[in-house]
Amino acid sequence: MELVTTETVPGREVQESLGIARGNTVKARNVGRDITQSIRNITGGELKAYSELLTDARDEAMSRMVADAESMGADAVVNVRLESSEIANGGSEVIAYGTAVRLD
Repeated sequence: MELVTTETVPGREVQESLGIARGNTVKARNVGRDITQSIRNITGGELKAYSELLTDARDEAMSRMVADAESMGADAVVNVRLESSEIANGGSEVIAYGTAVRLD
């Protein structure tokens, strides 16, 4: 499965647009991480536990988007985008979406 942030896949021609492929996940922080990350926030530096949490969430959302595209019979997803938003206190949604297409 080709994934690109552009409208086309270099060297390939889009034969058919199949619709929007999407995948999302909602992840919550945990209390133990909040305590250690609060201390790090005071002293400065990267909040690694949160970075890892968001990396995992992005990977999961992308994987679900690919599965959605494959269920449509797509060869690629073009115009891939990622967004995140706060859902509830301590919870964040990450969504990946793009246009599922068949290539030549």
